[in-house]
Amino acid sequence: MSREVIAAAIRGAHGFVEEAEAKLAEAVQAKGEDQKVEFPDTAFYLPMVYALMGLEVKTVADLKPVLARCRELLPAEPAKELWLPYLGDGLDAGIATLLALETTCALRYMNGEPVEEGCTGFISDTIQRELGIQLVDGRMPGFAAILGPAPANEIALHTVRELQKRSILTFLLCGRNGTSMKDQLIAEGVELGWDTYIVPVGRDTQSAIYVLNWAVRAALTFGGHKKGEWKKCLDYTRARTFAFGITFGPIPDDWYAVGAGAIVMGFPVISDHESTPEVRPTGVTTYEALVRQTDPDQIVPTCIEVRGVKVKVEEIDIPVSYSPAFEGERVRREDMHVQFGGKYSRAVELLESAELDEVNDGDVTVKGKDFDQVEEGGAVDLAIHVRVAGRKMKSDFEGILERQIHRYCNEAMGFMHTGQRHQIWCRFSKEAVKAGFRLKHIGTILHAKLHDEYGGIVDKVAVTVTTEPEEVTALIDHAKPIWTARDERVAGMTDESVDTFYSCTLCQSFAPNHVCIITPERLGLCGAYNWLDGQAAYEINPTGCNQPVPKGKCIDPVLGEWENVNKFVHEHSNGSVDRFSAYSLMQNPMTSCGCFECILAIVPEANGVMIVNREYPGDTPIGMPFSTLAGSVGGGAQTPGFVGVGRLYLASRKFISAEGGLPRLTWMPKELKEYMRERLEKRAKVIGMEGLVDKIADETIATTSEQLLEHLTKVDHPALKMDPLL
Repeated sequence: MSREVIAAAIRGAHGFVEEAEAKLAEAVQAKGEDQKVEFPDTAFYLPMVYALMGLEVKTVADLKPVLARCRELLPAEPAKELWLPYLGDGLDAGIATLLALETTCALRYMNGEPVEEGCTGFISDTIQRELGIQLVDGRMPGFAAILGPAPANEIALHTVRELQKRSILTFLLCGRNGTSMKDQLIAEGVELGWDTYIVPVGRDTQSAIYVLNWAVRAALTFGGHKKGEWKKCLDYTRARTFAFGITFGPIPDDWYAVGAGAIVMGFPVISDHESTPEVRPTGVTTYEALVRQTDPDQIVPTCIEVRGVKVKVEEIDIPVSYSPAFEGERVRREDMHVQFGGKYSRAVELLESAELDEVNDGDVTVKGKDFDQVEEGGAVDLAIHVRVAGRKMKSDFEGILERQIHRYCNEAMGFMHTGQRHQIWCRFSKEAVKAGFRLKHIGTILHAKLHDEYGGIVDKVAVTVTTEPEEVTALIDHAKPIWTARDERVAGMTDESVDTFYSCTLCQSFAPNHVCIITPERLGLCGAYNWLDGQAAYEINPTGCNQPVPKGKCIDPVLGEWENVNKFVHEHSNGSVDRFSAYSLMQNPMTSCGCFECILAIVPEANGVMIVNREYPGDTPIGMPFSTLAGSVGGGAQTPGFVGVGRLYLASRKFISAEGGLPRLTWMPKELKEYMRERLEKRAKVIGMEGLVDKIADETIATTSEQLLEHLTKVDHPALKMDPLL
């Protein structure tokens, strides 16, 4: 805290203490020391004195030790030599201010001095019980105390509307030159009161104590702390009561003193004035203590960021119903207005983290043709780019949050979403589009749900949705190296090096009996989650779709079967799957949902297997294209000889190792082969089979089993000499 700020806070505190001393002397003279002193409708006497000093003030005489303590706390001036960050003198002045203000205001009530009409004055225990619990259980994410009128009525209106939009309770305090924000809002026709979350408290600075002693009662009422447990009470307000102050205009000494008291309680102050010095050391407050923000549009977002308020969007503002009940809904072709991705067009989704100052929370940008501009039944390119920021956000969490897009989109009635990354397939129903559903509502959904479920790490969310082909191309090109870096994080880890795997049940909306088991050497079949992602997802949300699965006793190291894994899969597949083999295609393979990147299938004539990726639309040597295979393999069924996989699993040491691994691979689409070539050649070299990749057929060589067998014989493919699969 700069010497300038500390000096101002001390000067303001001296003024408040002197005022309280004069008020007390007047009370002793006029009414005697035995005169009763109390605030109305509270069991906590003078709540701030009760919490910080443990005193039950009942009479005028009981106020004397309070002001004596104020004098002990007050330094004459800031220390001559300040080491920074040093907040001691300023914080002491803040405590003295809180105690002195409560003394003055209690004596006002004793004297019967009226509260200004339309202002609340002291806030009762009844309101504490009614609204305070909402502050500590998260329904009301926080409250703001605004000091002074805004530079213009429009700024005042914008500020309170932004706070209302986030369900943040707003207290109005302090006037300047005869005008307060209460006056400005009334002039704009704004309804004030508890019901609208805009509460005028008082026109003078002293009224700030009513807000602050209301806050400290949360520690006494809901935190269960006792009188005089000052440290526990202050720790509670810092950790559990998400309050902050906003000041408009130059800050006078008395506001600095009140601000110092708020900072002691863990409440930062955000000022709009360019002359305000900043106080950025953290510790007393969760983050910065005094921050300057001169852009009116950014004041509330800055407050949210600095205080660490976790905003929850209770109702998603979209024109169709939104519920988990719609998560498994399918949009049939005859009911479809438009589709994106699959084999019909290109579609991509990417979530990235960014710095806090790079993201404006709630921004949704739409580019290109919207639903109502697309011919019914058509297919269009689509790109969804989500940027999130948060003080606790890590790049390791990006993949987890990105994968939730699938679930969030599916909960909107008439919105079908499958796949991930640049392999998504979306359909929108005619009814949804008729109801007014548009591209912007994708952003509305993602903003609301990411805040709702990941508020612990996400402070800001912005979404761009585009149907412009060049933008889609650019996002795919931008995303590919990001995905590659995510996939390579797990390189070097082995299944034997860990004693715990991770589950994924994200897709049970489409496949209720499907359970994905993710190991260091076998990523999720969607291709978006690896073992580290599962670990991080569990860290973020311990009750979510990714749970730790201790391996337990090994039943068969070749098949990849463990006692506890079997037990977990049985319990979470609704009892439909008894055994699971991590390394086998033929014996108890993993179930498949519908979000797999590729399908692995046995080719009996070749004594090997083929793999086909979602993007490949043509025929395969077993007579079924991807779409037909997906209908047979998906849905959570355990189908020996067929399984959905992520494409990177091909290069894994554990790739169907129970059946011999990579040498069993006989056919794959050319595009997939080239995409995986470097990884496959590296793996082939490790097993002493350089040149194997060129022996694997593709659609330019064979699309029937006869053509495939002819090719394999010609190139002497190793699968032909391996033990029979059947």
